[in-house]
Amino acid sequence: MATNKKFDRRSFLRVTALAGGGVAFGLISKDAIAQAPAGGPPPGGGRGGGGGGGRGPAALPKVENYIKIAADGTVTIMAKNPEVGQGIRTMLPMLIAEELDVDWKDVKIEQTDVDAAKYGQQIAGGSTATPTNWVPMRQVGAMARMMLVTAAAQTWNVPESELTTGSGKVYHKASNRSIGYGQLAAKAATLTPPTAAEIKLKDPKDYKIIGKPIVNSDIKAIITGKPLFTIDIEVPGMKYATYQKGPVFGSKVKTWNEAEIKKMPGVVDAFVVVKDQPDTPYINGGDLQEGIAIVGDHWWAAQSARKKLVVTWDEGPRASHSSVGYAAKAVEINNGKPQSITRNDGDVEAALASAAKTVEANYSYPFISHAPLEPQNCTAVVKDGKCEIWSSSQIPSGALGLIQQNLGIQQADITAHMIRGGGGFGRRLTNDYAIEAAMIAKMSGHPVKLVWAREDDIANDYYRAGGFHFLKGGVDEKGNITAWRNHFVTYGDGTANPPRLTSAANLGATEFPQPFVPNFEIFTSAQPIAIRTGSLRAPGSNALAFVIQSFIDELAHAAGKDPVQMRLDLLAQTKPAPAPAGGRGGGGGGFSASRAAGVTKMVAQMADWTNRKKSLPKGTGLGVAFHFSHNGYFAEVAEVKVDAAKKIKVNKVWVAADVGSQIVNTSMAINMCQGAIVDGMSAMMGQEITLDKGRVVQTNFNNYPLIRLAQAPPEIEVQFLKSENNPTGLGEPSMPPILPAVANAIFTATGDRVRSLPLKNSGYSWA
Repeated sequence: MATNKKFDRRSFLRVTALAGGGVAFGLISKDAIAQAPAGGPPPGGGRGGGGGGGRGPAALPKVENYIKIAADGTVTIMAKNPEVGQGIRTMLPMLIAEELDVDWKDVKIEQTDVDAAKYGQQIAGGSTATPTNWVPMRQVGAMARMMLVTAAAQTWNVPESELTTGSGKVYHKASNRSIGYGQLAAKAATLTPPTAAEIKLKDPKDYKIIGKPIVNSDIKAIITGKPLFTIDIEVPGMKYATYQKGPVFGSKVKTWNEAEIKKMPGVVDAFVVVKDQPDTPYINGGDLQEGIAIVGDHWWAAQSARKKLVVTWDEGPRASHSSVGYAAKAVEINNGKPQSITRNDGDVEAALASAAKTVEANYSYPFISHAPLEPQNCTAVVKDGKCEIWSSSQIPSGALGLIQQNLGIQQADITAHMIRGGGGFGRRLTNDYAIEAAMIAKMSGHPVKLVWAREDDIANDYYRAGGFHFLKGGVDEKGNITAWRNHFVTYGDGTANPPRLTSAANLGATEFPQPFVPNFEIFTSAQPIAIRTGSLRAPGSNALAFVIQSFIDELAHAAGKDPVQMRLDLLAQTKPAPAPAGGRGGGGGGFSASRAAGVTKMVAQMADWTNRKKSLPKGTGLGVAFHFSHNGYFAEVAEVKVDAAKKIKVNKVWVAADVGSQIVNTSMAINMCQGAIVDGMSAMMGQEITLDKGRVVQTNFNNYPLIRLAQAPPEIEVQFLKSENNPTGLGEPSMPPILPAVANAIFTATGDRVRSLPLKNSGYSWA
């Protein structure tokens, strides 16, 4: 007969440590509530969640959730956040390993599952990983190190103050003794962890891992082609599924050739998945759409059967929407009264009337798709009232909520495995593919891997919202900007007051150059939409930087002023109406003019701006831009050559960045910045999503092209300007300035002012 034996906490830790040949460190739970130590969490807020910290007193992370030390000294560190190419699975363990004082070569990394109780927020989005984990992950390592030191002091009966650590050992130099962490693990497990006030973090001058170029922990598997990504997952008894949704968002199935499809070779099942909730393009959470699922013995069988589908769809009222209609409606809206006033400082009308020069310009940019190289996919098992999924979601907790909502399975009965994703850029923030896989698995009775085709990915995205900006600005005799008006026409419900906008479509009241222009207006209007929108890398900023920094360039040209000097003078202007804290464009304590000026001066020096622009040959120009988003400040200069056939070659890009006091992994940071430049260039030349009869016109990379390697700049120089601010992320803020920098360089090279994206629609192409 089995009996239950009750263990107290310390006994449990001691037993489990000895049984496993190592230790999973423990921690006081409710007694370890305290403010973070000096150099604590970054300020909260920030565009897209860029700040993420600053929520006041918080519980210390539990060390046993993150560190395992085997008897042989091997250290396993858990990576808690999703990995979609940004290097976070390497970076977060680096923070722990640094404070633990072990050699990186002795560290093994394991990916955790989704578990909010253990790990709190697990997200890859908004450049939040660095600012939200900079302090907690170092605390984890420091607590473990201090417990190991205490264990050694007790073992040798010496004061802790006489002990030092390094390379996974504790040293007592006075007696020339050392002992490995593995030998101390069991004893350390019985100790009470230090409180927040007792934690001693390293001085940055002593860092051996942080600030160094550390190789991506997955790189060997990637370059050797080993199974690593979500699309590589296989589970016993697994079937493959495809999912056909209607050509217009929200379409419903009327009739289909069910009998024929079910008879096709390799087809296991086929059925309609009906959505009960109403459709709305204003949802940005990954809602389930109605469609036809085909389950096969292998993906090709399911996909081949899918190509034989004959479906009659009820397309609904969105079938009348088109991109041509959107553009015409935007002009009509601008000619009328704005639907709302977002910001109104000073007297713009009077300032424009008295300006020495005025400039009026209309800017626009399209919907664009994320197009990660790995299409959306998810593997799901639904059995006995439980669900298990393997997903590359950027917010996997969202998948749990959708499964509970649509399948009625409680989140406690859902296991979500985080698998590396082949790119995300914001697309995997939504979990529509995960709920589709779970629903198909439940209805078919089989473990199912759902794989989207590339055409599915292009046609069923949560697109970056397009927009139209109707601008007018004025400068005085000294060339200072004195007036700025922008009627922003975007997408959403314009009948609401203020308009209810689609996701990531808004222009906030505190967006730069507010509050540096004394007479400043933003109006916002919206028109209905037929597709879903969502966050794309640097949400909002990826488009707004193009408009704002290009228009500043126009005003500089009208004033006869150097573009760099125009920006520095603008940043130095008196600020008559301070922006509210947490404003759009980064928030988190507000925009810092000095930091923006710092990177602008730095990039001008890097590019030798003044001398270089005088010596460039005809047809080659320099363009500059800066932007602030997700608490990061980036300024970029592009040197661009344009030939008579309007073929563009970006010769070089200079990048200056201020993302705080420390770069955690220097090689990945530079790589991230360089990738952002190429990503932004790819978006600005040929990428657009257009609608006709409610349908997305683009289907694949043949009409939605990515930039090629030969078209990328031969050189991208990156430098970091360190400031006295806690580190923040740089995946988002590194991208926006490249679009206006290239556009402004095209103007200096040709005199042609680009006001609409993509560039291909103005006759340009990459050389």
